[in-house]
Amino acid sequence: MKNIFLCAINNILSGNCNEDCKFCTQSVRYKADINRYNYKDINQIVKEAKIAKESGALGYCLVTAGKGLDDKKVEFVAKVAKRIKSSVDGLNLIACNGTANKEQLLYLKKNGIDSYNHNLETSEEFYKTICTTHSWQERYQTCEDIKSVGLDLCTGGIFGMGESQKDRDELIKAFSSLKPESTPLNFYHPNPSLPIKASNITTNEAIEIIKKSRQLLGDDKLLMVAGGRELLFQNNERLMFEAGANAIVIGNYLTTKGQSPIKDKDIIKNIGYTIATSC
Repeated sequence: MKNIFLCAINNILSGNCNEDCKFCTQSVRYKADINRYNYKDINQIVKEAKIAKESGALGYCLVTAGKGLDDKKVEFVAKVAKRIKSSVDGLNLIACNGTANKEQLLYLKKNGIDSYNHNLETSEEFYKTICTTHSWQERYQTCEDIKSVGLDLCTGGIFGMGESQKDRDELIKAFSSLKPESTPLNFYHPNPSLPIKASNITTNEAIEIIKKSRQLLGDDKLLMVAGGRELLFQNNERLMFEAGANAIVIGNYLTTKGQSPIKDKDIIKNIGYTIATSC
């Protein structure tokens, strides 16, 4: 019987990014109508981590807006990680804080971070059309550095931003080449404020992406359907699990609402799968 892994996200610093990624509402350039704040209260983050664990999450991702880490962010994420590890048992802590150097990554590892998420987003060629303020190569290098310091690597991308089939195949090859422990597949969620006005992906195309990713990643890795799941699959989650996915994000995303964790767990159980209870 298939075990499905659940992961939750906490946006602990929101909406103050100066980069120009055309897919991201957290860029200040596009003035999206989202909740923006600096450094969420740590007690609140710990409370939300406990709720996520009670809802079945094994992975808990601490996300900060912005291109990458600086000294203040590193200290904040480390402090949050230590508090969560001392208060909540059994959570795999994931940091998602943009580009980072080896020293910063090692510091986070020493303070309780288990895994680091840094997505390649799209193919190297198409990336130039969706972001000009930092390079794809910088993203790939961060992923290599994550592995080199002994953190588990979580990397994937976004599909449906206007890219070609070739771009999709190149992205899958690129993140598979890094041999990540987990791979989030996101499907573009349009926002009226963003330059990319519509998604160019269908449910059938998404299923093919899941199948190709599973084939290249191997059977023993986590393959997660993350952002955009509710738009594309709408209670047809069986299709993505049959294609090879074995993990989902529960609860809310960074700036968009997700389904109730109770509903997600009911869907999984009704399909006949079980919810994983350990990593």
